Amino acid sequence: MRKVLCVEPVIFIYTFASSLTSPLVQQFIYRRLWEQEYNSTFVSDSNASYCEQNKSSPTYIKQKEVQEKASVFNMQLDLTGAVPSLIVAFVIVANGDRQGRKRSLVLPSMGALIANVCLTVISYFSLSLSILFAVAFVTGLFGSMATFLGGGFAFIADVCHDEKQKTTRIAVVDLIFGVVSGLAGLSSGYFLRGIGFTWTFVTASLLHVVNIIYIIFFLEDTVGMSECQHEAPVSCKELLRETFSGVYMLFKTAPYKKRILIIVLLLTFMTYLFTMVGGSSLFTLYELDEPLCWNEVYIGYGAAAFTSVSLTSFLGVYLLSKCLKDIYIVFIGIFSYIGGMVMAAFAKTTLLMFLVRVPSLLCFMPIPVLRSMLSKVVLTGEQGAVFACIACLEVVTGTISLSVFNILYAATVAWFSGFSFLLSAGLCLIPLAVLCWLLCTSWNGEDLALLGPEEVSSIESTDS
Repeated sequence: MRKVLCVEPVIFIYTFASSLTSPLVQQFIYRRLWEQEYNSTFVSDSNASYCEQNKSSPTYIKQKEVQEKASVFNMQLDLTGAVPSLIVAFVIVANGDRQGRKRSLVLPSMGALIANVCLTVISYFSLSLSILFAVAFVTGLFGSMATFLGGGFAFIADVCHDEKQKTTRIAVVDLIFGVVSGLAGLSSGYFLRGIGFTWTFVTASLLHVVNIIYIIFFLEDTVGMSECQHEAPVSCKELLRETFSGVYMLFKTAPYKKRILIIVLLLTFMTYLFTMVGGSSLFTLYELDEPLCWNEVYIGYGAAAFTSVSLTSFLGVYLLSKCLKDIYIVFIGIFSYIGGMVMAAFAKTTLLMFLVRVPSLLCFMPIPVLRSMLSKVVLTGEQGAVFACIACLEVVTGTISLSVFNILYAATVAWFSGFSFLLSAGLCLIPLAVLCWLLCTSWNGEDLALLGPEEVSSIESTDS
């Protein structure tokens, strides 16, 4: 059977299935906590979810308590799965240079399948929400989203031989991720209303089964089988030592300026990801609360509107990369995100909440561009190591960000629910300051902002 090097269908299916269930899990937790608090069935009609807007009412106080409990519960759930996924992502993605990329794709798919099967059982039999912590831990053992994305981007870097097109190709993958997330978010409300939680989780499980079959039987690995077969079997201890050694050597053997440049880019990536993940993760809870009081369909529309800006971000990367250096594209994307978050903090009507997406049209641009910049800096045999670093940073940063912002939202929702959005916008000053420092140093004369292969070669030859 002839295999293909087309990884885009894998990313499409995994992203759709994961994005379909992600907002539903939050709503599932919110509804179950609501029922426990009120000892009654959650109310939702064709217009909006029921929520009390009279601040002097006892029901309003209980409603805020449900918001706080849901926020803290989501934070604890994220922490439970973060630790194992951090280790797995680092080991699997970094060793992809020797052992192939497919395992970093198939393992998270299997973990997602197990998670959705468990969610189906919990929903159908109305089991305790505490079981979700065990589900999150097991899913983390399979690597979760960080391992999948790290392997996917490393796969793309392997097959993309033209360095000038690497930024665009990675942006295409981010485009698929964003647009598909939007489609899944848009349809999640209709799935929930039409077939309920249980059968929606079943649907996601079937999609992951299809994905696993495609990866195992139809996708060709970028690392030749002969290379893998000639590798002598190693113990877990040796595997970990080689993994950490490979990442360590990535920094140790690099010239000084290149090493500093990698650290600066990773810091920029980490700080921007922290603000973006933390701020955007609160949208569902914010929209469920008064005065918006959105139902599942409106939440789906909102998710689709926000994640579909990946399309405009991709167009922005594609067009702006023809006339601007990568670093300036990152600047534009960060300012776009700041505008959206400031507007979201004061959005109190449905129309205004949808219009929040307008200033955020280019907010996804920094992520693929920074990935591409890092990929261009390192050598071919170091792609797995650098993407392993990125994957680990995504897990650590995303987990800390979700924890911090969920706790912050729980503490401030009673007096100003938009405070977390303002903080998210303010924290964007950190990656902006780091990038400004890079531009203001003497390296600017060496054209480090472009980070093309010619510039990297000149840096290495100069420092050596």
